[in-house]
Amino acid sequence: MPPGLVDAGARLPDAVLDIRYATADNLTGRPLYPVARCLLRPDVADRLVRAAAALRRQGFRLVLFDCYRPLSVQRELWKAMPKRGFVADPATGSHHNRAAAVDLSLADLAGTPVEMPTGFDAFEPRARAWATQGVTPAARRHRDALRVAMNAAGFAVNPMEWWHFDAPGAAALPLLDLPLDGPLARTAGQPPPRAGP
Repeated sequence: MPPGLVDAGARLPDAVLDIRYATADNLTGRPLYPVARCLLRPDVADRLVRAAAALRRQGFRLVLFDCYRPLSVQRELWKAMPKRGFVADPATGSHHNRAAAVDLSLADLAGTPVEMPTGFDAFEPRARAWATQGVTPAARRHRDALRVAMNAAGFAVNPMEWWHFDAPGAAALPLLDLPLDGPLARTAGQPPPRAGP
């Protein structure tokens, strides 16, 4: 059995939960998750807490878009966008399916999202982690602050997506297809996080 997952949203009470796959605001146009929850492996959640602390000192809060993603949901995303480099093939899986990746952005201390190069799940050149063309100076500063803090906590950015970060050793972990609202989620002993804006 894999280790129990923890509710990273509950460990980061100032994080803005904007779990897109729990809403219709995603590439499929329909909700894919029964709950808006950010589950991660305990060591990955620890890293995220460290990154959040560093960013808080700079006047930012985390905005969480996606964390653990059941493999069954990965199959639905692949049906909607069967294009490697944009969506991971469920045959090999995503690090989200291993509870070792997080999609996120930044907000100010009042919870208002700050300017970034693109929105979440944007399939365009400006979404690349080091894109400069068409990226405003403010968006570049915010994106780079996020990347520096996440790198310092041990995460690696996905070169194709400024918002996607993988924990070290993610590729060696098993794929999971456990429900977000099932027994594994409840074993963390944490209350469900509040809904995002």
